[in-house]
Amino acid sequence: MLDIKLIRENPDLVRQRLASRGRGDEARVAEIAALDEQRRKLLVEGDNLKAERNKVSKEIGAAKSKGQNASGPMVAMKQVGERITALDAEIAGADAKLQDILLNIPNLPHESVAVGKDSADNPEVKRWGDKPAYGFQPKPHWEIGEKLGILDFPRATKISGSGFILYRGAGARLERGLINFLLDLHTTQHGYSEVLPPFLIKRDSMIGTGQLPKFEEDMYRLRDDELYLAPTAEVPVTNLYREEILKDDQLPMYFCAYTPCFRREAGAAGKETRGMIRVHQFDKVEMVKLCKPETSYDELEKMLANAERALQLLGLHYRVVLLCTGDMGFSSSKTYDIEVWAPGQNAYLEVSSCSNCEDFQARRANIKFKDSSGKNRFVHTLNGSGTALARLYVALLETYQQADGSVLLPEILKPYLGGMTHIKAQ
Repeated sequence: MLDIKLIRENPDLVRQRLASRGRGDEARVAEIAALDEQRRKLLVEGDNLKAERNKVSKEIGAAKSKGQNASGPMVAMKQVGERITALDAEIAGADAKLQDILLNIPNLPHESVAVGKDSADNPEVKRWGDKPAYGFQPKPHWEIGEKLGILDFPRATKISGSGFILYRGAGARLERGLINFLLDLHTTQHGYSEVLPPFLIKRDSMIGTGQLPKFEEDMYRLRDDELYLAPTAEVPVTNLYREEILKDDQLPMYFCAYTPCFRREAGAAGKETRGMIRVHQFDKVEMVKLCKPETSYDELEKMLANAERALQLLGLHYRVVLLCTGDMGFSSSKTYDIEVWAPGQNAYLEVSSCSNCEDFQARRANIKFKDSSGKNRFVHTLNGSGTALARLYVALLETYQQADGSVLLPEILKPYLGGMTHIKAQ
């Protein structure tokens, strides 16, 4: 949520930054400012009337104690009380309307973010490794997986419908091994504390990280309870300290968590749906940081390096792009995407987004810290995929496919796969 004080004091800056996203949200800045001004006037009137009521109430009490007639002031104060009640109702209405608007306004892009319309305008930051070369035409992952008997899309569809994955045998073990490898990497080498959160999440927590109310239609919700299936571990983990005030020396906090992720938007019209590029359920290891505002952009660079390290250890070629203003997520101020090369797709696939949300989520979730001077301030929150499957899985199958149809497995995964070095057809 944006700082209302910033909108009040520098509306032109807010309009400019929102306009760079290209979604028209800047048009609501004037409405927000007008509502804020109306609310503040109502508060001043209400406070003045309450002060007057308190003062006159004391005078009425004093008059009565002396046996004097206080009926006149009592009638006047009754009218004042009625006006205060009406004002309180107006203030509550203005608060609710202002809150509703602010919850639907995205974060402001950081000044270092390139202005652009969509992914075509994302500047490339760097590349690692080289695209693999083959003496044969590389196959897509669905052909590889089905021939090896490790992916079963027809039965996944029979069980759950399109957009779901069924892993079998060595394929299931590979998925589990990748999850454990990523968790071990971040907890033993990068300083993250592992969390295994609930996968069902209350509405307040979804609002806290920005999924609601803006993206309600993209979320899976239980029919009989106001609980949502986790769209990402970012949501439960960021909300660990919702409505709390942390101590200065507790920051920064690093967390990582595995969760399955559930997204309705997979398979939207015009999107590629074959195989496991876009699915309704996928596994992910997420990194989350809570830190002081002064260090958050240094922490973003470290988080990016942590996610990159996973791909480097797996020997996968990738590139890093900086998302432009028109391609950024709702809650982010700055986002790097890591895109891994998938030879069977002849394309780069996003496997990680590392974002600094500054205090946008912390304001929504009311996460503060008491700084060294004793002042309560909002933390900055960061999140990053460390990394996401199933696209990492896709890149592994397609990168390490062999001419005989088998798949060579990276050496780093051997301890997680019981020493298995290849996946071969049975």
